[in-house]
Amino acid sequence: MRYVSELPYATKEEEHVVIPMSDGVRLSARIWRPTASDREPVPAVLEYIPYRKRDLTSVRDSVHHPYIAGHGYACVRVDVRGTGESEGVLKDEYLEREQADAEEVLAWLAEQPWCDGATGMMGLSWGAFAALQVAARRPPSLRAIAIASFTDDRHHDDMHYMGGAMLSDNLAEAGTMFAYATCPPDPAVVGDRWRDMWRERLENTDPWVLEWLRHQRRDDYWRHASVSENYQDVRCPVLASSGWADGYSNAVTRLLGNLDVPRKGLIGPWSHKFPHLGEPGPAIGYLQEVVRWWDHWLKGVDNGVMDGPMLRTWMQDSVPPSTSYEERPGRWVAEPTWPSPHIHPVTYPLTRHRIEPPGPDGAGDAGEAMTVRSPLSVGQFAGKWASYNA
Repeated sequence: MRYVSELPYATKEEEHVVIPMSDGVRLSARIWRPTASDREPVPAVLEYIPYRKRDLTSVRDSVHHPYIAGHGYACVRVDVRGTGESEGVLKDEYLEREQADAEEVLAWLAEQPWCDGATGMMGLSWGAFAALQVAARRPPSLRAIAIASFTDDRHHDDMHYMGGAMLSDNLAEAGTMFAYATCPPDPAVVGDRWRDMWRERLENTDPWVLEWLRHQRRDDYWRHASVSENYQDVRCPVLASSGWADGYSNAVTRLLGNLDVPRKGLIGPWSHKFPHLGEPGPAIGYLQEVVRWWDHWLKGVDNGVMDGPMLRTWMQDSVPPSTSYEERPGRWVAEPTWPSPHIHPVTYPLTRHRIEPPGPDGAGDAGEAMTVRSPLSVGQFAGKWASYNA
Protein backbone atom coordinates (compact mmCIF):
# COMPACT_ATOMS: atom_id res chain seq x y z
CA MET A 1 0.00 0.00 0.00
CA ARG A 2 1.14 3.59 -0.72
CA TYR A 3 0.28 6.44 1.63
CA VAL A 4 -0.43 10.13 0.93
CA SER A 5 -0.20 12.55 3.85
CA GLU A 6 -0.39 16.03 2.23
CA LEU A 7 -4.20 16.06 2.13
CA PRO A 8 -6.65 16.36 5.07
CA TYR A 9 -6.79 12.56 5.39
CA ALA A 10 -3.88 10.14 5.09
CA THR A 11 -4.88 7.45 2.60
CA LYS A 12 -4.01 3.91 1.64
CA GLU A 13 -4.37 2.08 -1.67
CA GLU A 14 -5.43 -1.49 -2.40
CA GLU A 15 -4.50 -2.36 -5.99
CA HIS A 16 -6.65 -5.45 -6.49
CA VAL A 17 -9.84 -6.10 -4.56
CA VAL A 18 -12.27 -8.78 -5.78
CA ILE A 19 -15.99 -7.94 -5.85
CA PRO A 20 -18.23 -11.01 -6.42
CA MET A 21 -21.29 -10.82 -8.67
CA SER A 22 -24.45 -12.87 -8.21
CA ASP A 23 -23.69 -15.08 -11.24
CA GLY A 24 -20.24 -16.04 -9.92
CA VAL A 25 -18.18 -13.61 -12.01
CA ARG A 26 -15.68 -11.56 -10.02
CA LEU A 27 -14.86 -7.94 -10.82
CA SER A 28 -11.56 -6.29 -10.00
CA ALA A 29 -11.37 -3.01 -8.08
CA ARG A 30 -8.64 -0.59 -7.13
CA ILE A 31 -9.47 1.28 -3.93
CA TRP A 32 -8.10 4.40 -2.30
CA ARG A 33 -9.50 5.33 1.12
CA PRO A 34 -8.57 7.15 4.32
CA THR A 35 -6.57 5.04 6.73
CA ALA A 36 -8.99 6.22 9.42
CA SER A 37 -11.90 4.57 7.56
CA ASP A 38 -10.97 1.31 9.29
CA ARG A 39 -12.44 2.94 12.39
CA GLU A 40 -14.56 5.78 10.99
CA PRO A 41 -16.54 4.73 7.88
CA VAL A 42 -16.78 7.17 4.96
CA PRO A 43 -18.91 7.48 1.80
CA ALA A 44 -17.75 5.57 -1.29
CA VAL A 45 -17.36 7.04 -4.80
CA LEU A 46 -17.35 4.64 -7.75
CA GLU A 47 -15.82 5.08 -11.21
CA TYR A 48 -16.90 2.15 -13.41
CA ILE A 49 -15.31 1.85 -16.87
CA PRO A 50 -13.75 -0.76 -19.22
CA TYR A 51 -10.43 1.02 -19.73
CA ARG A 52 -8.05 -1.22 -17.75
CA LYS A 53 -7.10 0.33 -14.44
CA ARG A 54 -3.63 -1.25 -14.30
CA ASP A 55 -2.39 0.31 -17.53
CA LEU A 56 -4.61 2.49 -19.75
CA THR A 57 -6.01 4.77 -17.02
CA SER A 58 -3.56 4.06 -14.22
CA VAL A 59 -1.79 7.43 -14.34
CA ARG A 60 -5.00 9.42 -14.60
CA ASP A 61 -6.62 7.38 -11.83
CA SER A 62 -3.63 8.03 -9.58
CA VAL A 63 -4.31 11.77 -9.81
CA HIS A 64 -7.96 12.26 -8.99
CA HIS A 65 -8.89 9.26 -6.84
CA PRO A 66 -6.16 9.83 -4.20
CA TYR A 67 -7.14 13.51 -4.11
CA ILE A 68 -10.80 12.76 -3.42
CA ALA A 69 -9.89 9.97 -0.99
CA GLY A 70 -7.63 12.44 0.81
CA HIS A 71 -10.72 14.54 1.50
CA GLY A 72 -12.51 11.73 3.28
CA TYR A 73 -13.91 9.28 0.72
CA ALA A 74 -13.35 5.70 -0.38
CA CYS A 75 -12.66 6.00 -4.12
CA VAL A 76 -13.27 2.78 -6.01
CA ARG A 77 -12.16 2.23 -9.61
CA VAL A 78 -13.78 -0.92 -11.08
CA ASP A 79 -13.10 -2.44 -14.50
CA VAL A 80 -16.30 -3.50 -16.26
CA ARG A 81 -16.86 -7.26 -16.67
CA GLY A 82 -14.53 -8.69 -19.29
CA THR A 83 -11.90 -5.92 -19.10
CA GLY A 84 -8.66 -5.59 -17.19
CA GLU A 85 -8.59 -8.12 -14.38
CA SER A 86 -12.39 -8.45 -14.18
CA GLU A 87 -13.66 -11.86 -15.27
CA GLY A 88 -16.06 -12.52 -18.12
CA VAL A 89 -16.48 -11.09 -21.62
CA LEU A 90 -17.45 -7.56 -22.68
CA LYS A 91 -19.86 -8.00 -25.61
CA ASP A 92 -21.19 -4.46 -26.15
CA GLU A 93 -21.63 -1.12 -24.45
CA TYR A 94 -24.22 -0.32 -21.74
CA LEU A 95 -25.85 -3.73 -21.63
CA GLU A 96 -28.34 -4.75 -18.95
CA ARG A 97 -25.72 -7.04 -17.39
CA GLU A 98 -23.24 -4.16 -17.12
CA GLN A 99 -25.75 -2.00 -15.29
CA ALA A 100 -26.88 -4.82 -13.01
CA ASP A 101 -23.21 -5.41 -12.14
CA ALA A 102 -22.87 -1.74 -11.21
CA GLU A 103 -25.84 -2.00 -8.89
CA GLU A 104 -24.27 -5.03 -7.23
CA VAL A 105 -20.97 -3.18 -6.87
CA LEU A 106 -22.72 -0.26 -5.17
CA ALA A 107 -24.53 -2.64 -2.81
CA TRP A 108 -21.21 -4.35 -2.00
CA LEU A 109 -19.55 -1.00 -1.29
CA ALA A 110 -22.37 0.15 0.98
CA GLU A 111 -21.95 -3.00 3.07
CA GLN A 112 -18.19 -2.69 3.64
CA PRO A 113 -17.11 -1.86 7.19
CA TRP A 114 -15.15 1.17 5.91
CA CYS A 115 -18.20 2.61 4.11
CA ASP A 116 -20.96 4.51 5.94
CA GLY A 117 -23.61 3.28 3.46
CA ALA A 118 -23.68 6.34 1.18
CA THR A 119 -22.32 6.09 -2.37
CA GLY A 120 -21.77 8.33 -5.39
CA MET A 121 -20.67 7.71 -8.98
CA MET A 122 -18.40 9.81 -11.16
CA GLY A 123 -16.75 9.51 -14.52
CA LEU A 124 -15.84 10.81 -17.95
CA SER A 125 -17.38 9.43 -21.14
CA TRP A 126 -18.22 5.73 -20.52
CA GLY A 127 -17.94 6.34 -16.78
CA ALA A 128 -20.38 9.23 -17.05
CA PHE A 129 -22.76 7.19 -19.25
CA ALA A 130 -22.64 4.45 -16.62
CA ALA A 131 -23.28 6.81 -13.72
CA LEU A 132 -26.27 8.47 -15.41
CA GLN A 133 -27.74 5.14 -16.55
CA VAL A 134 -27.32 3.57 -13.12
CA ALA A 135 -28.81 6.65 -11.45
CA ALA A 136 -31.95 6.05 -13.53
CA ARG A 137 -32.18 2.58 -11.93
CA ARG A 138 -32.26 4.18 -8.44
CA PRO A 139 -29.99 1.91 -6.40
CA PRO A 140 -30.75 2.65 -2.74
CA SER A 141 -27.27 3.74 -1.67
CA LEU A 142 -26.64 6.14 -4.58
CA ARG A 143 -26.95 9.71 -3.30
CA ALA A 144 -25.47 11.79 -6.16
CA ILE A 145 -23.44 11.64 -9.38
CA ALA A 146 -20.78 13.86 -11.01
CA ILE A 147 -20.50 13.25 -14.76
CA ALA A 148 -18.40 14.71 -17.60
CA SER A 149 -18.68 14.29 -21.40
CA PHE A 150 -21.77 12.10 -21.70
CA THR A 151 -25.10 11.84 -23.46
CA ASP A 152 -28.63 11.03 -22.42
CA ASP A 153 -29.62 9.91 -25.96
CA ARG A 154 -27.68 6.94 -27.33
CA HIS A 155 -28.94 7.20 -30.91
CA HIS A 156 -29.44 10.84 -31.91
CA ASP A 157 -26.64 12.40 -29.86
CA ASP A 158 -23.81 9.90 -29.57
CA MET A 159 -20.97 8.65 -31.76
CA HIS A 160 -23.25 6.31 -33.71
CA TYR A 161 -26.05 8.11 -35.59
CA MET A 162 -25.92 11.70 -34.46
CA GLY A 163 -28.97 13.50 -35.77
CA GLY A 164 -29.81 10.31 -37.65
CA ALA A 165 -26.59 10.31 -39.74
CA MET A 166 -23.98 7.61 -39.23
CA LEU A 167 -20.68 8.99 -37.96
CA SER A 168 -17.25 7.61 -38.85
CA ASP A 169 -16.72 7.23 -35.10
CA ASN A 170 -19.10 4.26 -35.37
CA LEU A 171 -16.23 2.35 -36.98
CA ALA A 172 -13.39 3.93 -35.05
CA GLU A 173 -14.91 3.23 -31.64
CA ALA A 174 -15.75 -0.35 -32.61
CA GLY A 175 -12.12 -0.96 -33.53
CA THR A 176 -10.84 0.62 -30.34
CA MET A 177 -13.18 -1.36 -28.11
CA PHE A 178 -12.47 -4.62 -29.97
CA ALA A 179 -8.82 -4.10 -29.06
CA TYR A 180 -9.56 -3.29 -25.42
CA ALA A 181 -12.06 -6.14 -24.98
CA THR A 182 -9.58 -8.72 -26.27
CA CYS A 183 -6.58 -7.68 -24.17
CA PRO A 184 -5.40 -10.18 -21.54
CA PRO A 185 -5.60 -9.64 -17.80
CA ASP A 186 -2.37 -9.04 -15.89
CA PRO A 187 -0.80 -12.36 -14.75
CA ALA A 188 0.74 -10.51 -11.80
CA VAL A 189 -2.80 -10.06 -10.44
CA VAL A 190 -4.86 -13.04 -11.63
CA GLY A 191 -2.06 -15.62 -11.66
CA ASP A 192 -2.10 -18.70 -13.87
CA ARG A 193 -5.74 -18.12 -14.87
CA TRP A 194 -4.72 -15.25 -17.14
CA ARG A 195 -4.35 -17.43 -20.25
CA ASP A 196 -7.81 -19.05 -19.88
CA MET A 197 -9.41 -15.64 -19.23
CA TRP A 198 -7.72 -14.23 -22.33
CA ARG A 199 -8.79 -17.18 -24.49
CA GLU A 200 -12.40 -16.72 -23.34
CA ARG A 201 -12.28 -13.10 -24.47
CA LEU A 202 -10.67 -13.91 -27.81
CA GLU A 203 -13.15 -16.66 -28.64
CA ASN A 204 -16.30 -14.77 -27.62
CA THR A 205 -15.75 -11.19 -28.76
CA ASP A 206 -17.07 -9.82 -32.07
CA PRO A 207 -16.67 -6.28 -33.46
CA TRP A 208 -19.51 -4.31 -31.94
CA VAL A 209 -20.09 -2.37 -35.14
CA LEU A 210 -21.84 -5.46 -36.54
CA GLU A 211 -24.61 -4.95 -34.00
CA TRP A 212 -24.61 -1.17 -34.35
CA LEU A 213 -25.13 -1.43 -38.11
CA ARG A 214 -28.14 -3.69 -37.55
CA HIS A 215 -29.82 -0.78 -35.73
CA GLN A 216 -29.57 2.26 -37.98
CA ARG A 217 -32.81 3.75 -36.72
CA ARG A 218 -33.95 4.58 -33.23
CA ASP A 219 -35.33 1.35 -31.80
CA ASP A 220 -35.40 -0.50 -28.49
CA TYR A 221 -31.68 -1.25 -28.79
CA TRP A 222 -30.88 2.47 -28.50
CA ARG A 223 -33.77 3.34 -26.21
CA HIS A 224 -32.27 1.03 -23.62
CA ALA A 225 -30.10 3.13 -21.30
CA SER A 226 -31.12 6.41 -22.99
CA VAL A 227 -32.18 8.50 -20.03
CA SER A 228 -33.93 10.92 -22.40
CA GLU A 229 -36.69 8.30 -22.70
CA ASN A 230 -37.79 9.22 -19.17
CA TYR A 231 -35.85 11.89 -17.29
CA GLN A 232 -38.00 11.29 -14.22
CA ASP A 233 -36.19 8.01 -13.63
CA VAL A 234 -33.24 10.00 -12.25
CA ARG A 235 -33.94 10.96 -8.65
CA CYS A 236 -30.49 11.90 -7.29
CA PRO A 237 -28.57 15.20 -7.64
CA VAL A 238 -26.48 15.60 -10.81
CA LEU A 239 -23.33 17.65 -11.48
CA ALA A 240 -22.94 17.64 -15.29
CA SER A 241 -20.05 19.04 -17.34
CA SER A 242 -18.61 18.98 -20.85
CA GLY A 243 -16.65 21.13 -23.30
CA TRP A 244 -17.32 23.01 -26.53
CA ALA A 245 -14.57 21.05 -28.32
CA ASP A 246 -16.15 17.78 -27.22
CA GLY A 247 -18.92 15.91 -29.01
CA TYR A 248 -21.00 15.75 -25.85
CA SER A 249 -21.81 19.36 -24.94
CA ASN A 250 -25.51 19.18 -25.89
CA ALA A 251 -26.58 16.83 -23.11
CA VAL A 252 -25.62 19.20 -20.28
CA THR A 253 -28.37 21.70 -21.07
CA ARG A 254 -30.86 18.92 -21.82
CA LEU A 255 -30.37 17.52 -18.34
CA LEU A 256 -30.66 20.96 -16.77
CA GLY A 257 -33.89 21.59 -18.65
CA ASN A 258 -35.52 18.20 -18.09
CA LEU A 259 -34.46 16.86 -14.70
CA ASP A 260 -36.37 17.90 -11.62
CA VAL A 261 -33.65 17.03 -9.09
CA PRO A 262 -30.92 19.33 -7.71
CA ARG A 263 -28.52 19.90 -10.62
CA LYS A 264 -25.65 22.05 -11.77
CA GLY A 265 -24.10 22.42 -15.26
CA LEU A 266 -20.64 23.39 -16.43
CA ILE A 267 -19.41 23.78 -20.04
CA GLY A 268 -15.83 24.87 -20.71
CA PRO A 269 -13.66 25.18 -23.83
CA TRP A 270 -12.38 21.63 -23.42
CA SER A 271 -12.18 18.56 -25.59
CA HIS A 272 -13.00 15.06 -24.34
CA LYS A 273 -11.26 15.41 -20.98
CA PHE A 274 -12.00 15.96 -17.33
CA PRO A 275 -12.20 19.72 -16.66
CA HIS A 276 -9.13 19.67 -14.39
CA LEU A 277 -7.16 18.25 -17.33
CA GLY A 278 -9.03 20.44 -19.81
CA GLU A 279 -7.56 21.12 -23.24
CA PRO A 280 -7.85 23.61 -24.81
CA GLY A 281 -7.46 25.70 -21.68
CA PRO A 282 -8.20 27.21 -19.38
CA ALA A 283 -8.66 24.15 -17.20
CA ILE A 284 -10.33 24.55 -13.80
CA GLY A 285 -10.12 23.10 -10.31
CA TYR A 286 -12.73 20.45 -11.08
CA LEU A 287 -11.63 18.09 -8.34
CA GLN A 288 -12.26 20.82 -5.78
CA GLU A 289 -15.76 21.27 -7.21
CA VAL A 290 -16.38 17.53 -7.05
CA VAL A 291 -15.25 17.36 -3.42
CA ARG A 292 -17.68 20.18 -2.55
CA TRP A 293 -20.42 18.25 -4.37
CA TRP A 294 -19.69 15.05 -2.45
CA ASP A 295 -19.32 16.92 0.86
CA HIS A 296 -22.83 18.29 0.49
CA TRP A 297 -24.70 15.33 -0.97
CA LEU A 298 -22.82 12.41 0.63
CA LYS A 299 -21.85 13.95 3.99
CA GLY A 300 -24.61 16.53 4.46
CA VAL A 301 -22.23 19.51 4.77
CA ASP A 302 -23.99 22.86 4.42
CA ASN A 303 -21.39 24.38 2.08
CA GLY A 304 -23.56 26.37 -0.34
CA VAL A 305 -22.78 24.13 -3.28
CA MET A 306 -26.26 24.73 -4.72
CA ASP A 307 -26.03 28.52 -4.39
CA GLY A 308 -25.50 30.66 -7.47
CA PRO A 309 -26.33 29.96 -11.12
CA MET A 310 -27.51 26.62 -12.46
CA LEU A 311 -25.20 26.80 -15.50
CA ARG A 312 -21.69 28.20 -15.87
CA THR A 313 -20.16 28.22 -19.33
CA TRP A 314 -17.11 29.57 -21.12
CA MET A 315 -18.14 32.19 -23.69
CA GLN A 316 -15.49 31.75 -26.38
CA ASP A 317 -14.11 34.66 -28.36
CA SER A 318 -13.82 34.27 -32.12
CA VAL A 319 -10.45 32.93 -33.27
CA PRO A 320 -9.08 31.78 -36.65
CA PRO A 321 -9.76 28.09 -37.40
CA SER A 322 -7.03 25.67 -36.34
CA THR A 323 -6.59 21.95 -35.91
CA SER A 324 -5.78 22.51 -32.22
CA TYR A 325 -5.60 25.23 -29.60
CA GLU A 326 -3.66 25.51 -26.36
CA GLU A 327 -6.10 28.09 -25.00
CA ARG A 328 -9.42 29.50 -26.13
CA PRO A 329 -9.81 33.18 -25.18
CA GLY A 330 -13.10 34.12 -23.63
CA ARG A 331 -14.85 34.64 -20.32
CA TRP A 332 -17.08 32.78 -17.90
CA VAL A 333 -20.79 33.59 -18.06
CA ALA A 334 -23.67 32.17 -16.07
CA GLU A 335 -27.40 31.48 -16.25
CA PRO A 336 -29.62 31.33 -13.16
CA THR A 337 -31.78 28.56 -14.63
CA TRP A 338 -32.15 26.59 -17.83
CA PRO A 339 -33.81 27.24 -20.22
CA SER A 340 -32.32 30.69 -19.76
CA PRO A 341 -34.65 33.63 -19.08
CA HIS A 342 -32.21 35.77 -21.10
CA ILE A 343 -32.61 33.92 -24.41
CA HIS A 344 -35.23 34.99 -26.97
CA PRO A 345 -35.80 33.12 -30.23
CA VAL A 346 -35.17 34.92 -33.53
CA THR A 347 -36.25 33.43 -36.86
CA TYR A 348 -34.06 33.72 -39.98
CA PRO A 349 -36.09 32.42 -42.95
CA LEU A 350 -34.20 30.49 -45.61
CA THR A 351 -34.61 31.47 -49.25
CA ARG A 352 -32.73 30.37 -52.36
CA HIS A 353 -28.97 30.62 -51.66
CA ARG A 354 -29.40 33.05 -48.78
CA ILE A 355 -30.73 33.73 -45.30
CA GLU A 356 -33.30 36.49 -44.84
CA PRO A 357 -32.66 38.83 -41.89
CA PRO A 358 -35.37 39.05 -39.23
CA GLY A 359 -37.95 41.80 -39.40
CA PRO A 360 -39.16 43.98 -36.50
CA ASP A 361 -41.31 41.11 -35.25
CA GLY A 362 -38.41 38.66 -35.50
CA ALA A 363 -40.00 36.81 -38.41
CA GLY A 364 -37.95 37.87 -41.44
CA ASP A 365 -38.56 40.08 -44.50
CA ALA A 366 -36.58 43.09 -43.27
CA GLY A 367 -34.68 44.42 -46.23
CA GLU A 368 -31.33 43.35 -47.63
CA ALA A 369 -30.67 39.62 -47.55
CA MET A 370 -27.51 37.99 -46.19
CA THR A 371 -25.62 35.80 -48.63
CA VAL A 372 -24.83 32.26 -47.52
CA ARG A 373 -21.11 31.48 -47.84
CA SER A 374 -19.94 28.38 -46.02
CA PRO A 375 -16.22 27.57 -46.14
CA LEU A 376 -16.63 25.87 -42.76
CA SER A 377 -17.52 22.59 -44.47
CA VAL A 378 -14.10 21.59 -45.77
CA GLY A 379 -10.63 20.82 -44.46
CA GLN A 380 -9.52 22.06 -41.06
CA PHE A 381 -12.42 24.53 -41.10
CA ALA A 382 -14.86 21.67 -40.67
CA GLY A 383 -13.80 20.66 -37.16
CA LYS A 384 -14.56 17.23 -35.73
CA TRP A 385 -17.54 15.78 -33.94
CA ALA A 386 -15.52 14.87 -30.83
CA SER A 387 -11.95 15.91 -30.19
CA TYR A 388 -10.11 13.45 -27.99
CA ASN A 389 -7.13 15.74 -27.53
CA ALA A 390 -6.24 19.41 -27.80
